[in-house]
Amino acid sequence: MPVPPSSSSSSMFVFTCLLIIFLLTLHSSDCLAKPTNTTPQLSVDYYAKSCPQLEQFIGSITSRQFKESPVSGPATIRLFFHDCFVDGCDGSILISSKPGSKMLAERNAQDNKDLRVEGFETISKAKALVESKCPGVVSCADILAIAARDFVHLAGGPYYQVKKGRWDGRISMASRVASNIPRSNSTIDELLKLFSSKGLTPNDLVVLSGAHTIGFAHCQNFVSRLYDYRGTKKPDPAIDPRLLKALKMSCPRYGGNNDIVAPFDVSTPFLFDHAYYSNLVAKLGLLATDQALFLDPRTKPLVQALAQDKQKFFQSFVVAMDKMGSIGVKRGGKQGENRKDCGMHMS
Repeated sequence: MPVPPSSSSSSMFVFTCLLIIFLLTLHSSDCLAKPTNTTPQLSVDYYAKSCPQLEQFIGSITSRQFKESPVSGPATIRLFFHDCFVDGCDGSILISSKPGSKMLAERNAQDNKDLRVEGFETISKAKALVESKCPGVVSCADILAIAARDFVHLAGGPYYQVKKGRWDGRISMASRVASNIPRSNSTIDELLKLFSSKGLTPNDLVVLSGAHTIGFAHCQNFVSRLYDYRGTKKPDPAIDPRLLKALKMSCPRYGGNNDIVAPFDVSTPFLFDHAYYSNLVAKLGLLATDQALFLDPRTKPLVQALAQDKQKFFQSFVVAMDKMGSIGVKRGGKQGENRKDCGMHMS
């Protein structure tokens, strides 16, 4: 005959039942809050067993590229941005258009024509090395994400752990590019709308724009600011006269400037720091979109804060890069593949 529970054990029994009910309710609400079609989970140790030395392999390539061709840094970081903003971080920016095909790939879109070849070459070299060590395991999309981080760090920026597990997208269409990447003459309203469509906040816009602390832009991206700002037939009043004079000497109004570039950050163009924001405060932003971040009351306070605090910029940049690197992640099956050659579809 069972022994009736004591008052203390009875209380414990009731408490346990209530706890189980609470946990079941909590689990149920979690399931409701997290539908099955959410972004696939990425993890830092995704290749821990299948390719444990992955980051060292990629690092050997990025460090050599950084020394031999410094432009590879900003070129690869920009490549990562352009990849993630068009149908997610899936390596589709790396695919070459098929010869004779009327369907152009992303990298051949008009808005991507200024993407430097050094970025593509870096990923191609890294992929070749990784394939020789861990064949058929690592996606081009993950290699691009890791290489972008490497170059941020090599240029003096923060080192951060890159979450992995992306598959390579099967679709790459030039027609998808124009409406999905920022333009040099975009308004803040347009930029905020675009970033919001990717799940990114106004703060992310300001912080990710800080990647312009390194790299260069062609004259065509800012020449209208120098001579005919928004149809006024005059220079942009929000540009420092000294910078205006210097840029005019390099970029004539008509012709002869197709191959000329100017640094985004006029003070420390090769160092990943927070000087980009100080430049905006001093009217030394290169692109209209850069300078607009300081002119708009919605983004100005953060520009000012980051101009004064490098660590705040670094910490914020790491968080924003992680968010951006999770946009539109693909998995296997119909969604994704694992390309052996980043420039070519498997099929």
